[in-house]
Amino acid sequence: MLYVEICPLTKEWPREECFELAAQVRRSSNSAAAQLAERYDDRHVKNQIEGVNRSRGEAAESVHHLHMACLRGFLSNQAFEALRDRYEECIRMLNGLERRLERRLPQSDRRWPEREDPDEE
Repeated sequence: MLYVEICPLTKEWPREECFELAAQVRRSSNSAAAQLAERYDDRHVKNQIEGVNRSRGEAAESVHHLHMACLRGFLSNQAFEALRDRYEECIRMLNGLERRLERRLPQSDRRWPEREDPDEE
């Protein structure tokens, strides 16, 4: 879980960032997983999809905060790129999860169009 890795990184940042950038990246990185957990048992597919969408947004927000930390010199470019790549992989997996969930919805309610060739995924 990326949140567990990010927490110790932020403790090395300047003290004045403790309640600013560090807190924001910790919150968004934890919230990405929490959004999925919160909606996992929901009986309504649209609510499950909303959880996936929120999780994707929190993951993207985490990447933004980490990029700002890199620009400000709190995080090396190499560390940022490694974390960004892992978040991008999470976002790709979330996209796949959303597509799978949408298959349980009527065609008219889907945001992702059905593909002609099912082997394209």
